[in-house]
Amino acid sequence: MSNNKGKRKALGRGLDSILSSPDTDITSEDISGNFVAGAIAEIELSKIEVNPFQPRTEFDEMHLRELSESISTQGIIQPITVRKMGYDTYQIISGERRFRASQMAELKQIPAFIRVANDEQMLELALIENIHREDLNAIEIALSYQRLIDEIKLTQEKLSEKIGKSRSSIANFLRLLKLPPNVQIALRDGFISMGHARALITLPDKLVQEQLLKKIIDNGLNVRQTEELVRNIDTLKPKTVKKRPLSEIPERFKDTPAILSSKLGTKVNLKRNNNGEGTIVISFKNDHDLDKIISLISDK
Repeated sequence: MSNNKGKRKALGRGLDSILSSPDTDITSEDISGNFVAGAIAEIELSKIEVNPFQPRTEFDEMHLRELSESISTQGIIQPITVRKMGYDTYQIISGERRFRASQMAELKQIPAFIRVANDEQMLELALIENIHREDLNAIEIALSYQRLIDEIKLTQEKLSEKIGKSRSSIANFLRLLKLPPNVQIALRDGFISMGHARALITLPDKLVQEQLLKKIIDNGLNVRQTEELVRNIDTLKPKTVKKRPLSEIPERFKDTPAILSSKLGTKVNLKRNNNGEGTIVISFKNDHDLDKIISLISDK
């Protein structure tokens, strides 16, 4: 028992609390199959199926082969965790990379810690176990957070408590899911970093985000250069000039357009703002009218 507790403590606070729960264990004798839940046993690979709730979308082939070679030489150091599905059938909760690498190494059996969990617990176990992995990319982490919020009905605050991450960190990852798909793919595939993505997300225009993504990749821009580029774009945005509102023309000037119109023989408009600034617009139909207006003004 002491060895199992030691292993549990290394799994992270969220996963540890779930695995320690009596809801995911069987204390009474289980006669369905050779092994009981709560035990560590050597299980045939052919009797184990992968986790349908696995949030990890891709497994690096080269890294799997490296792990496979290590397993061939050293064996499995850390058992995988499975749930009992029925008579001698099991489903992976955590450790799918080790399982796949063991298949590559053509092992027949693998050490596994056997648990019992329902589908919701399976999803939670898988997501939290993966979140604590260092090699998970930012988009996979963000999607895991979102699934925990949507499917397990966790608030950001509860999620923060469960996985031991700050709410601001969780919020920053979730914001990545608002980026255009091609920016998310670039982040997922390592063409840009989390720092690049956080700079791009401050831009409200998705088209500009995509244009900057191309510029970052084509020119190999680092995060600081990207942040400077984003700042410059904000600076170059055209600033809207607020027009001073027009005010009502004072009583003594209200007849002015009509008087000028009568004297000049054409339409005259007068506009004035609150500060007394304004314009007088004199209309004319042709050059003859313009010459006539200039002559009248000059004579005065």
